Amino acid sequence: MKDHVNIGKFNDPYITAKGETRAQVALTDPQTLWFNTGTLCNIECENCYILSSPTNDALVYLTADEVSDYLDQLKAREWKVREIAFTGGEPFMNPEMNEMARRSLERGYDVLILTNAMQPMQRKRVSAGLLKLAQDFPGKLTLRISVDHWSAEMHDKERGKGTFARTLDGMRWLRDNNIQMAVAGRTMWEETNEISRAGYANLYIKENFKVDASNPGETVLFPEMDEEVEVPEITVDCWGILNKSPTEVMCSNSRMVVKHKGAKTPSVIACTLLPYDPQFDLGVTLKEAEKPVQLNHPHCAKFCVLGGASCSA
Repeated sequence: MKDHVNIGKFNDPYITAKGETRAQVALTDPQTLWFNTGTLCNIECENCYILSSPTNDALVYLTADEVSDYLDQLKAREWKVREIAFTGGEPFMNPEMNEMARRSLERGYDVLILTNAMQPMQRKRVSAGLLKLAQDFPGKLTLRISVDHWSAEMHDKERGKGTFARTLDGMRWLRDNNIQMAVAGRTMWEETNEISRAGYANLYIKENFKVDASNPGETVLFPEMDEEVEVPEITVDCWGILNKSPTEVMCSNSRMVVKHKGAKTPSVIACTLLPYDPQFDLGVTLKEAEKPVQLNHPHCAKFCVLGGASCSA
């Protein structure tokens, strides 16, 4: 967090800068278990919240056996999870990505993979395995593609020259092989929601992509997470003021497994957005991760409570 904003805020997990009781969120209805497959990525974006790049291995590759261990814990803890989701980095950089997805699908879960659909996914060995998964588990696998903007100009401004074209190549392959897609975009372009969704709709029509631009579950538009912006702290009174419920916030229904570089085992964190903040590391087991989460970070306020966003499908 920058020194010149949010001064005095987000210091105490239980009390705000004004001395009010900070809001917390209990895990009431776990629906999604996330796995961060590692922070290595084939590209480096301008504003990556997790700082993924071709050199950042702060979160190292998870293995299929480690994923299986947490799937066993899901069953033992009787979490009613419906979806296993994978994020990165670029998940298809991890050589065990398809095997991790297969083990999750074999347990009956829906699987969501977040990807830029570029070269790592398009490698012949990877794409062949992905096609087999889609054929073996029809309707259970979705790839959410990062398309930051519906235009090549703005998307490439964020992700690098030529990335829009290479992502579309991957999406066309998914289309031609009837692999279910969704799209993740950003709301950083000073466009209204209507203009953004109209732009995506035109892109989908042009490319014959079976994605609904008007459905927030299929075209997810994420608010920008800028730590240089002043944001309010969320108190227990905010739920009534904002007419919102803690059950609407992502940490009420999901957790994420990561493996920090140098760690002997993976650990479970409260939020997909905060993999490096130790206060959101809840322990190595799902049992430990059942504790409530204190909303002690600007992202909690701007992205989740005020922005109303969720990383899950």
